[in-house]
Amino acid sequence: MAEAWARREPSINDVAKVAGVSAQTVSRVANGKDVVRPATRDRVVAAMQQLGYRPNSAARALKAGRYRNIGVILFTLATYGNMRNLEAIADKATAAGYALTLIPLDAATQASVSGAFARLSEQAVDGIIIVIEAHLLHEADIELPTGLPVVVVDAGAPAARPVVDTDQAQGARLATEYLLDLGHATVWHIAGPEESYSAGQRRRSWEETLRARGAQVPEALRGDWSADSGYQAGLQLVHKSGVTAVFAANDQMALGALRAFHEHGVRVPDDISVVGFDDMPEAANFWPPLTTVHQDFETVGATAVSALIREIEGGAAESSLVATELIVRQSAAPYPDDERARRTQRSARTTPMPGVDRPSAAAKESAPSASDGRP
Repeated sequence: MAEAWARREPSINDVAKVAGVSAQTVSRVANGKDVVRPATRDRVVAAMQQLGYRPNSAARALKAGRYRNIGVILFTLATYGNMRNLEAIADKATAAGYALTLIPLDAATQASVSGAFARLSEQAVDGIIIVIEAHLLHEADIELPTGLPVVVVDAGAPAARPVVDTDQAQGARLATEYLLDLGHATVWHIAGPEESYSAGQRRRSWEETLRARGAQVPEALRGDWSADSGYQAGLQLVHKSGVTAVFAANDQMALGALRAFHEHGVRVPDDISVVGFDDMPEAANFWPPLTTVHQDFETVGATAVSALIREIEGGAAESSLVATELIVRQSAAPYPDDERARRTQRSARTTPMPGVDRPSAAAKESAPSASDGRP
């Protein structure tokens, strides 16, 4: 009997015939109804396994009005931030009982995004999360489909749909103010790519903070988020006079700058203080351990999924900014000739920065103790 059905997919009627029950009973078992007697349920499940029957989840979804599936369109898997966002989205979606269908794209064009939406429609998703900077949606003249819930992640710019992002400007301000409070006359900046809105937000906030404090605004050096570009920027900085403090737009570029300074005998933080952005897990193991701005990717991803599910269920999703936190380690120190700044540094080790909560458990674990043998 099983051989006769091997040439086609078994149907609900096939299972009913093998189990000796009605098709309605098989449907009840497939849909998890608890009105079927345990012995009958066991017989139906055994028949399903014998025939290799798979319940039609799409048909069940049409009946229930939900697929329990979220589509994710992501424009690169190469960056640290996108990978962390995707991990957080997957964790939150799984906890909420949703599966993920991921479509990575290599270009923000109308054709590529339209194709991705068409593919996701075929996969029967309830809503879509787009991990892309919102200005790229506008520049590519991309129109999002109506009638389908959509949330944009890591955009930092107004969009037609709800946006969830890190407060980039706040993080850059915390980093710049911290270095100025240590007594440095100004702060140099290794910026991210020109086309990145997040990088632009950080650069503008750095510049505005310097102007608000009456400090000179040096020309920003441009990187591409990579450690190598940070290294190249560091090579430029070692040949400039008066550079005592550097704010890098991400930790990888800060790492490259640290290497350049080390190779040229420039001591960190004795000669130059360095602050990064991201707080990647390896930042505490740079040498010296990197003072950096912590991005809460877990909260960004979870907030995006929660907002999308609210919209899927008929509610209203709102845009939101997730606050950053300055994690103080050992790569920044007071300007050598400024005793006031030395007192600021000692105070900063135990006092939260303005507008920032006390260091998280992770930050405390990364902070060296007096007996760990590190300077």
